Amino acid sequence: MTYPAKGYGTFGPVPWHQKSWDIRAAGNFIGGGMGSGLVVFAALAGATGAAGAALFVAGLALVGFGLFCVSLELGRPLRALNVFRNPRTSWMAREAWTSLLLVPAALAAAAGVPGAAWVAALAALAFAWCQASLLQAARGIPAWREPLLRPFLVTTALVEGAGLLLVATLGPVRVAATLVVLAGALVVVRWWVWRAYRLRLAGSAAPQALAALDGAGRVLLVAGTIVPLALAGVAGVAGGAAAPVAALAGLAMTAAGAWAKLVLVTRAGFNQGFALP
Repeated sequence: MTYPAKGYGTFGPVPWHQKSWDIRAAGNFIGGGMGSGLVVFAALAGATGAAGAALFVAGLALVGFGLFCVSLELGRPLRALNVFRNPRTSWMAREAWTSLLLVPAALAAAAGVPGAAWVAALAALAFAWCQASLLQAARGIPAWREPLLRPFLVTTALVEGAGLLLVATLGPVRVAATLVVLAGALVVVRWWVWRAYRLRLAGSAAPQALAALDGAGRVLLVAGTIVPLALAGVAGVAGGAAAPVAALAGLAMTAAGAWAKLVLVTRAGFNQGFALP
């Protein structure tokens, strides 16, 4: 049974869709995930010179874009510095403090400072973990509070970073075969974690949320897993055309992950309704 509430539609045991986080919040997870993943893979690739600097700066730009999206949600932008308060209890504060380490480390890596790339990679991993924990801490939303969401978000951040690195092979960036294999393995791991995550939600999330996640899962399977792996195989025997094929695989890997996060935030955010265990 549901009851009408002025300004709030309905409430009661029937789950309803949250209205607090929208496409701007999704932009934070999309930009932050891509950017932190790219910083990690830029360090793994050992890119130096102008090409390496461009990768680290691009990663920072994506992280900055995500944080800018968050600022658009603030009702009182002049109080944005309050986000740094309470890092002992707030994952949003931890995300903000981690970004303060990530920015100078990535800039130092772009400038060629020895060892800075690995510091930037560790800071980027910490940033991705804070982001994943921020969404997973929303206890009222079954699709968000599931513990497997955290490893999925971190894994897809790495996959998206690897995808952007493959896109960069259209330019002067060169990627070792071992990194291509690592990217392919992460693509498979991402899909495995997603499937486990979705199965865990079968008895707890609202039907509308499950339907949205199933649609995102199909995109993740086809565009984010099967297509990139097939294209990677083609790139291995494509000779001079390997770079464009690898770039297309990377684009598919990245776009599928971004779409999954967009659906997670904007379409799967149904709460559990009122419940008395």
